[in-house]
Amino acid sequence: MSDRFVLLSGCSGGGKSTLLAALWARGHPVVEEPGRRIVRKQLQDGGDALPWVDLAAFARRAIAMAMVDRVGASRAAARQEGWVFFDRGLIDAAAALEAATGEPALAAVAAHRYHRRVFLAPPWPEIQDRDHERRHDFAAGVAEYERLAAIYPALGYETILLPKCPVGERADFVLSRLAV
Repeated sequence: MSDRFVLLSGCSGGGKSTLLAALWARGHPVVEEPGRRIVRKQLQDGGDALPWVDLAAFARRAIAMAMVDRVGASRAAARQEGWVFFDRGLIDAAAALEAATGEPALAAVAAHRYHRRVFLAPPWPEIQDRDHERRHDFAAGVAEYERLAAIYPALGYETILLPKCPVGERADFVLSRLAV
């Protein structure tokens, strides 16, 4: 089943959520980024598990949410065919926790596999912008991208760099690379 779970990862602000929306519009099941959902809830509730307040607490919540997402996607995928696209997942969350604390979080999630090909959104300053939910700067996004670009191959994944092109072409690119 996990061979149908496709991760979109890479630079924050690199167009992953827009690509996810385009894939959903084409009829593919999608799972929204855990981090965005956590930030929205924490801001609504006045919580402090925010990446700019307490990165470790934020990353722990992201790991827990990504695990729930993965279990839920497994149940849904059993009832249907085709790809399930994730905007980030367990590995991204574990990488954030390791970066924040030094805890060996990746080892704990490595057994929960996704499709062998992971699509990485490269740094793309022309589309990156900060908003109420994304407050870090471009340099932080690039550092995150570089970390993830090294982690995924070390865990046995093939990384495929997403082209900097209109979202429809990006969606075509992803689907064509999965068809190979």
